[in-house]
Amino acid sequence: MSSTMPAERGRGRLAVRLTLWYAIFSFGLILAATAYLYWALARNLDREDDGVLQDQVHILKVLLREHQESSAGIRQEVELESGARQHSRIFIRILDDSGRTVAETPGMDQKLPRGVFPAVSDRESGSQIRQGKESFRVMTAAAPLGDRPGAGVLQVALDRNEEDKLLRQFGRRILPLLAVSLILCAVAGYQIAHRGLRPIETISVAASRIRSTTLHERLAGGEFPAELGSLARGFNDMLDRLQDSFDRLSRFSADIAHELRTPLNTLRGEVEVALGKARSPEDYRETLGSVLEESGRLSRLIESLLFLARAEDPKMEIRRESLDVAGELRSLAEFYEAAAADRGVTLTARSDDGLRVSADRGLFQRAAANLIDNALTHTPKGGRIALLAERVNGQVRIEVSDTGCGIAPEHLPRVFDRLYRADRSRSAETGGAGLGLAIVKSIAELHGGKAEIDSAPGKGTRVAVILPAEPVPGKS
Repeated sequence: MSSTMPAERGRGRLAVRLTLWYAIFSFGLILAATAYLYWALARNLDREDDGVLQDQVHILKVLLREHQESSAGIRQEVELESGARQHSRIFIRILDDSGRTVAETPGMDQKLPRGVFPAVSDRESGSQIRQGKESFRVMTAAAPLGDRPGAGVLQVALDRNEEDKLLRQFGRRILPLLAVSLILCAVAGYQIAHRGLRPIETISVAASRIRSTTLHERLAGGEFPAELGSLARGFNDMLDRLQDSFDRLSRFSADIAHELRTPLNTLRGEVEVALGKARSPEDYRETLGSVLEESGRLSRLIESLLFLARAEDPKMEIRRESLDVAGELRSLAEFYEAAAADRGVTLTARSDDGLRVSADRGLFQRAAANLIDNALTHTPKGGRIALLAERVNGQVRIEVSDTGCGIAPEHLPRVFDRLYRADRSRSAETGGAGLGLAIVKSIAELHGGKAEIDSAPGKGTRVAVILPAEPVPGKS
């Protein structure tokens, strides 16, 4: 329960964050669109009011050019225009060149004193003012007085109360819609977040079910969107690696138990027989010799297993030195020459000149010795074993080939596995534990190289260790 609760809380927090982000973003778009609509409506109303004021200014300018400013026609136009509109009243004031009021809408002086109007400018445009609880759209323009152009001033105002009422109604109606939109955005964001996280939850549930007995389960790639398909494939690849490693570990444990059980049973049996009755010193000496031999076999097995375990540690360091590959192969060939002669096998060594590698001498010799031992074990009398070292693509290839029995193709992919033996009965007879090639591979990888094998039944085997070459002096 403790392992699943944090995961569930993590998914919950992620779903909440995604919901909040979606709700904020989508509601922000709705709010921006609504604010734009409100602004556009207000701007359109302003333009319409400015158009009304400009038309009125134009009409008054024509009347003032054609009539005296004190004529009854002017006063009648001012008074009639102020009452012509039912909802949006127009207020007009005409001033002469001395600032005296020529004509104005009745009651205008109380609502709109002269000082609230802007100064005269070349650009006739309206502006917004508020007087108490009322708002007005006002405009000021130069006016002709008879044959004196620009001598007077026109102050025109339009009652904006109806427009303000319309904008307030728009705001009152849009606020509930915004509240509903916020709720819908949150609900939609929640649904989208949970639908989007469902594939991740599927992977999480599958991961929580992983046990040693369920490593065969896989995620169906077609159930996930393309964005998560790579995650599902990566998860399946991880399960493949885990299953392969677990299978190898299981086989390795079983093989270790088998390898240790055989010499231990042999030791126990020989000791029990020796203790069963009194025997001669020669019999005890023979039993102790057999016990010593089995103990040595166990010691070598344990030493090899410990080496392989240490080789997997990334912190393991090796003592490198510059090795002359040709000289090392000649020394190995001389050392095994007697053993090869006893078996009736020809052993040769050949190397390109100037090949050097930076390696641990003991590990290098151990890897080569393992390969030669394997070749001697599986090469019949009259066969040949060849040691070859050459430079290939900036690397040193050290190859041990024989004309022995070879290895079947189905065994080749696993011959570098620990305790794997293609022919168990044959290895048991020779005392091999199936660790020689695994050690060779580990040594090669410790030096930044690799091991390869090529074999065919009845034609022999060729095993190669490929290591980085030291640069030749004087060459880049």
